[in-house]
Amino acid sequence: MEENKALQQTSYKQILSDGNLGEKAAFVVMGAGNLADKQIVKGLLFLISEIGFLVWFFMKGMNNLHGLITLGTNQQGWVFDETLGINVQVAGDNSMLLLIYGIATIIALIIFILLYKTNLKSTKQLYYLRSHDLAIPTFMQDIRSLLDERFHLTLMSIPMVGVIIFTVLPLMYMISLAFTSYDHNHLPPKSLFDWVGLANFGNVLSGRISGTFFPLLGWTLIWALCATATSFFFGVLLALLINSKGIKGKKVFRTLFVLTMAVPQFISLLIMQNMLHASGPINAFLQQIHLIDHPIPFLTSGLMAKISVIVVNVWIGIPVSMLVTTGIIMNLPEDQIEAARMDGANKLQVFRYITFPQILFVMAPSLIQQFIGNINNFNVIYLLTGGGPLNSDFYNAGETDLLVTWLYKLTVEVADYNIASVIGIITFVLSAVFSLFAYTRSGSYKKEGAF
Repeated sequence: MEENKALQQTSYKQILSDGNLGEKAAFVVMGAGNLADKQIVKGLLFLISEIGFLVWFFMKGMNNLHGLITLGTNQQGWVFDETLGINVQVAGDNSMLLLIYGIATIIALIIFILLYKTNLKSTKQLYYLRSHDLAIPTFMQDIRSLLDERFHLTLMSIPMVGVIIFTVLPLMYMISLAFTSYDHNHLPPKSLFDWVGLANFGNVLSGRISGTFFPLLGWTLIWALCATATSFFFGVLLALLINSKGIKGKKVFRTLFVLTMAVPQFISLLIMQNMLHASGPINAFLQQIHLIDHPIPFLTSGLMAKISVIVVNVWIGIPVSMLVTTGIIMNLPEDQIEAARMDGANKLQVFRYITFPQILFVMAPSLIQQFIGNINNFNVIYLLTGGGPLNSDFYNAGETDLLVTWLYKLTVEVADYNIASVIGIITFVLSAVFSLFAYTRSGSYKKEGAF
C-alpha cells in the first residue's frame, strides 16, 4: 500500500528531470524507458505499436478523418468516354463507408492514446523501482502477474475488443447518422449525404415529422403503462388465488400458466393474430351463434386494435408476475400476518397493509424494467397488427405503432436512417432518464437490504 502511494506521488516532471535517457525519451518514443531498463520484449512491443500506428495513421488514418469531415466530395455519375464513344459510370465516394472508417479511426486514436498512457505509467514504475534500488520485473514475471493477481485484466481484454467492434463502433455510427442527411434521397453509393447538425431533431420535435412523433410517443407511454400495470395486477391476483387456503391442485394451476412461457412468444402472437382476424375463429363463432352480424375489427380499427394488443399482452405477461409474486407470498413472515389477524384485520386489510406493500417493495425494480421493456416491445405490436391500421396523417406509421416499430419501418421500408436514428436516441434518453428517476425513488433503492 505504501509503495503504491509513493509511486502515485512520483510525477512525470521528476522523470523528465532525474530519469535516465531512455525514461526521458519514453515521452516521445514509446518503450524507450523499458528498453533502457532491460525490459526488451515489453519495450519492443510498445515501440512496434507506436511505429505501426503512426505509419497507418499517416497513410490511411488522416484520409479517414478528412473523409469523416467531408463525407465525400465526388458523387457517382456518368462520363463520356471519348475512346469508347459511350457514357461510362464513374465510381464516386461512399459516404457511409467514409463515416464508418472515420469513426473507426477515432476509436483507434483513443486506443493509441490509452496505450501511450500505459507506456508512461510503465516508465513511471521503472523510474520508481530504479531510484529506490528495487528489482525490475522481467517479461516473464509480468506475464505471470497477468495470469495471477492481474488475471482480471487478461480476462477482460478479449470481451473489450468485442465490445469495441460490435457495440461501440455501431453505436457511434448510429448516433452520427442523426446529424446527417442520410435518407431515401441520399442513399450511398449512388448519392452522397452530408452533415446537417440538429436539423433532424428539429424536424422530429417541431417539423413535419412531429405530427407523427408525438402521437406515437403518447401511445407508446400509454401502452407501456397499461401493459405493465395489467400484467402486474392480474399476475398478483392470480398468485393470491392459487395460493389461497383451500385451493387444491396448486402445482397444476401454476404449471398450466407457466406453459405459456414455454411456448415461443412469436408463436403465441401469430396464433392470436389468426384468432382475432376478421375471418378468424372468434369472429366466426360469434357470428355462428348470432351474437354479431359483422366481424369485430379486433386488429383493424384504431381503438379496438389498441385494446386488443393490451389484452393479448396480459396473457403473455401474467406468468412472470405470478411466479415472482408466488415466491414473495411463500416467504412472507407468518407471524406478522397472524398478529394482524389477531388485532382484527380482515383479509383485505392484511393484503393492503402487509402483503401488497412487500410485493411492491420487492417487485419495484422488476416493474421499472418491464415498463422500459414494453416501451421497446417490438414483438407484440409488430406480430399482431404490424403497426396498423394505417393513418394517412402519420409519416409511414399506423395507429398502433410504437416508437420502436416506427423506427423499424423508417429503416427497412423507407430508408430514412437519419430520422430513425433520432427516434432511437430520443427513446434511449427517455428510457434512461425514467429508469434512473424511478429506481432512485423506489423503496427497494432507499431501503436496500431491508427485506
